[in-house]
Amino acid sequence: MKGRENEDFVAATSDAIVLLDGAGPSPGQRSGCSHGVPWYVRSLGAVLLSELSQSSWPLTQILSRAIKHVTSLHDFTCELTRPGAPAASVVMMRRTCDAVEFLVLADAVIVLDVGVPEPLVISDQRVDLVADLYRSAAESPLAGTAEHARALRDYQEAMRGHRDRDYWVASIDPLAADQALTGSVPLDQVRAVALLSDGAARLVDRFELASWRQLLALLARHGAREAIRHVRAAEEADRTGERWPRATVHDDATVAYWEPS
Repeated sequence: MKGRENEDFVAATSDAIVLLDGAGPSPGQRSGCSHGVPWYVRSLGAVLLSELSQSSWPLTQILSRAIKHVTSLHDFTCELTRPGAPAASVVMMRRTCDAVEFLVLADAVIVLDVGVPEPLVISDQRVDLVADLYRSAAESPLAGTAEHARALRDYQEAMRGHRDRDYWVASIDPLAADQALTGSVPLDQVRAVALLSDGAARLVDRFELASWRQLLALLARHGAREAIRHVRAAEEADRTGERWPRATVHDDATVAYWEPS
């Protein structure tokens, strides 16, 4: 987003895609990490893509090894036991000789067009189940006010209290990978795959300006840039959150779209 460094990450090869949506300390909170969220998502994403390209390990094992590796990079420089250590939602896919494998951890989304009327949509609903307990105040239509900023901070603190207990993210504990949602679809059934950070997915699941099928069609015809343009237009049209209450007016929005050759 304008005015700060992007905390999403996306990278791909011909057979694999990794997309991460970073998260850090609450506003005003000091983190024990000297690196920051953009560094974390770049570091974790690069390791994930390398492992996806070079090994046939299960996706959960790849994620676990990557988290462990990046955590070791903090050694002697960061105090990761303090609140606010960098974290990320993760979604990744890999094409094998006969299948498309996927993994989702936290609030990223993967959408697979498998030819039936409705695409297969995988997201981690555990995040929403926790968020529903706290989000009403943070999503009140008062964006930009001091009251809203306090409510957002309180919301983020409450959510962090449930992290790695009721929902999981990639951060410093490799065991979080065991909580990811995983699966596979036969390659010959897959027409297209879209991976989205939650800031991009809000076009469908928050703003309801398109269905998942319509989003896939938009991506196929016009690409990710046009999909994100629609997200930004909706955000700008409702800067106070009156039509679509949400914790932040804008969010980093990232999309990857893949079709088998």
